[in-house]
Amino acid sequence: MGRRTSYEPGTFCWADLATTDAQAAKAFYGRLFGWDAVDMPAGDDATYTMLRRDGANVAALYQQGDDQREQGMAPMWLSYVSVDAVDALAERVPALAGTVLRRPFDVLQAGRMAVVADPQGAVLLLWQPRGHHGADVVNEPGALSWNDLLTTDVDGAAAFYGELLGWEIEQVPGAPYWTIRNGGRSNGGIMPMPEEQRAAGMPTTWNAYFAAEDLDDALATAQEVGGALLLGPMAVPAGRFAVLRDPQGAVFSLLTGDLDP
Repeated sequence: MGRRTSYEPGTFCWADLATTDAQAAKAFYGRLFGWDAVDMPAGDDATYTMLRRDGANVAALYQQGDDQREQGMAPMWLSYVSVDAVDALAERVPALAGTVLRRPFDVLQAGRMAVVADPQGAVLLLWQPRGHHGADVVNEPGALSWNDLLTTDVDGAAAFYGELLGWEIEQVPGAPYWTIRNGGRSNGGIMPMPEEQRAAGMPTTWNAYFAAEDLDDALATAQEVGGALLLGPMAVPAGRFAVLRDPQGAVFSLLTGDLDP
């Protein structure tokens, strides 16, 4: 069972969805994963919706604010990494050629966070937990199971994250894929952006994967309720995956196969 009550610093711990239509997103992901949506007040009349499976927190979503939409922010899944000193890490980001998009701030009693971008522009959230450690369950159907970085500069990204978070990043022999390890444990991957996507101006991004019991059944359900298949399904050493877009435009992946406990 992938139950978690804490995360080692440097480990992916949470994902949430910034969307243009929270009600529609609840319906879509509820059908796809069986998630229950629980609305929680988040200050200034905002709502943060916890997404639960069998009573366990697995992810969250929220409606984008007017300022985000005015800035042209697309609906997206955002990936969080657990850290033990978010202020100190945020101070280091500019010296590593990254950007602090939002300086560290408190999130009620849940924790403290900062929003940063790597030198290629991919956004990552640094989370220092207090009342909220992250997902209660990972690596099970309907839960977060992997995180990939799609980037225009693998070496530059590897140097940035290695220095900032202490990740060990090694290329898989004979494959255009780099595995991230944190404290000796698999913690995601990095892949180069294909030329056609780079030419089309696709931004560098972190991609969240959620596990599915049966990939083909999950793909059928996703498309039945308005999702779009962007890539796959494709076989990988650990199983099979596919990349989808939800009805509001947020991209995510589904994965089935051998998952870490």
